[in-house]
Amino acid sequence: MRTLEAARAVCEQFHPGLVGALKELTWAEREKPGSPVIELFRAHEGVGLLVPREHGGAGADLVQAVQVMRALGSLSPSLAAAATMHHFTAATLYALAPTEGRLTGAQIDVLKSVVPDRRIMASGWAEGRTEQNILAPAVKAERVDGGYVLNGSKKPCSLSGSMDILTASIAVTGPTGEPELAMALIPADSPGITTHPFWGNDVLAAAESEEVRLTDVFITEDLVIRTTDEDPERMQALQLAGFVWFELLISAGYVGAAGALVEKVLERKRGGAQDQVQLAIRVESAYALLEGAARAVLDGVDGEEAVANALIARYGAQQLIAESTATALELLGGLDFITSADSARLASGVRPLAFHPPSRASVAESLIAYLGGEPLVLG
Repeated sequence: MRTLEAARAVCEQFHPGLVGALKELTWAEREKPGSPVIELFRAHEGVGLLVPREHGGAGADLVQAVQVMRALGSLSPSLAAAATMHHFTAATLYALAPTEGRLTGAQIDVLKSVVPDRRIMASGWAEGRTEQNILAPAVKAERVDGGYVLNGSKKPCSLSGSMDILTASIAVTGPTGEPELAMALIPADSPGITTHPFWGNDVLAAAESEEVRLTDVFITEDLVIRTTDEDPERMQALQLAGFVWFELLISAGYVGAAGALVEKVLERKRGGAQDQVQLAIRVESAYALLEGAARAVLDGVDGEEAVANALIARYGAQQLIAESTATALELLGGLDFITSADSARLASGVRPLAFHPPSRASVAESLIAYLGGEPLVLG
């Protein structure tokens, strides 16, 4: 399919050889527990997509990142889901770097090491929720001499088996004595970090979405990034990077998976031309919604408008790909279903988009109020 091939070409531009390496594996090999897809992502310059050029990365913009995620979703929905967690973490952390004096030497060293050392970052945040909620403290932090002792857990935590750095939001005591939001950069091999089985579904099984527990994990003061100060633009940048980027990137991966299923229908000429074009229109419309929201961000749209655009694009895409995958499975027919699990895996791999927070039902009233002229308030 022309547009999927275009997305794969963009992926090849940023990650030379990754598309071919994934295609060498069967679909079952890509999606099973213990799959090599994350290590292939690491080996083919995957970690640097959203890392700025001054830190050794590719410096991709949001539109390019959405295209890459569409391509990855068409080849491995598990990898797309896992890579999203690394990418939106990178987008958030590196948004802090341009602020003069904001990061310490140790923090800058960590960020500068991501690309040359091919370090994968997992997210211990409450991803997919806006304002204070996206960075709401997910881990308890106790101040001790020289740093903090951390306790808590994240489940599911994608990349749990491959992560080099675990990032987590924590609450620390601010200058006035009040709790203050901060982010911790935690080496994944720190004593007290353990991984436990959690993901019990075959769908997206290669994303390594298990439970990560932190039990009395010590980190030094210089690995804690403060995020609350008198600079409101900085928190807005975090909101954009953490929420808008997450929603668009995760959605693009699922749209890619749906596109791969539609691509099979077109290649095999299943159904009539009318059936095929309706399928193509749905899946192309789903992607157009995401790309439109991404381009708006590049054009300067920010704040609650960017958040609303991302949510509307995500929920619109969610509905369109659910419809298109159901129809595509029907057109591919019973023999395809019986003789291979690949199409069923693709169709099933699209459904989890509905489960990423925030759910459509939870924000319905807020979106209606926003469309009616009220501020967008998501809790």
